[in-house]
Amino acid sequence: MIKVSIMGATGVIGKNVAFKLARTDVIDEIVLFSREESFNKAKGETYDMYDALSAENVDCDLIPSSNYEDLKDSQVVLITAGVPRKGDMDRLELAGTNARIVREYARQIAIHAPDTIILVATNPVDVMTTIAYKASGFERSRVIGVGNHLDSLRLKTYLSRHFKIHSSEIHTRVIGEHGNHMVPLLSSTTIGGIPLRYFIETSDLDVREIIQRLRNAGKTIIKKKGATEFGPSYAISNLIMTIVRDHHKVLSVSTYLNGEIEGVKGVSLGVPAIISRHGVKMIIKINMHNIEKAEFLAAAKTIREVTNKVEKQLEE
Repeated sequence: MIKVSIMGATGVIGKNVAFKLARTDVIDEIVLFSREESFNKAKGETYDMYDALSAENVDCDLIPSSNYEDLKDSQVVLITAGVPRKGDMDRLELAGTNARIVREYARQIAIHAPDTIILVATNPVDVMTTIAYKASGFERSRVIGVGNHLDSLRLKTYLSRHFKIHSSEIHTRVIGEHGNHMVPLLSSTTIGGIPLRYFIETSDLDVREIIQRLRNAGKTIIKKKGATEFGPSYAISNLIMTIVRDHHKVLSVSTYLNGEIEGVKGVSLGVPAIISRHGVKMIIKINMHNIEKAEFLAAAKTIREVTNKVEKQLEE
């Protein structure tokens, strides 16, 4: 039986992930975990989802819960609980508030679902990945942050639409921080197996503009509709399906580093990794241009500083 639990299931992202996973007709049971005061809302979400699933002849058990014991036997537990970002807020501004939530949830997961994989979506996701990793006591391969997976999908879309080429032909990746210090790996981006630079030479692609657009994507959507919804939900669902179906895909996720990329240690950042039912099977070592290396190291410095600050606050 495939079981997935979602902590923070009454939030915009949590409930969308739950519904997307239920519709796959692959997941047998989904626990919609919420605080006690939100339990009735979680129950209402399950009623609404059942109505929709019935129209598609899909069977999936949806379990509203505020009981940590219901996490038992989950293959994946998603942490998406926390204070959402608003307007012009930087993701890093949420660190102090959300760290306490993520730490407590990670501790409870370790008690009630000790064999699971923890997937962290709460922002700032790179900082929260380290908090969850240390609080759970799990091996680092089993604590994964959503990282730059969504950023990579966004860049893929931008390039596909600009060049009017099917997105399946675009192979690109974003690493570093899921935030202002994200690093688009344009030096290794290919279209139909051909390096991007050959396309840039004969097009009007403004590289600086597209990178800035990528970094501001979340803020732009939040300003216009109040919250990011479909993009993050589908990216997270894609990650969960990669894990439970043991697909061995290479995705840009946040994981705690031990010198694999540019010697960076003791911090969680988005890097390319092979993802399987065991979590991070292997971190892929990559060659970067000098500018990309510098940006990656800058991301490591920023996230390490914020993580250290948050960890000190948690000790107080």
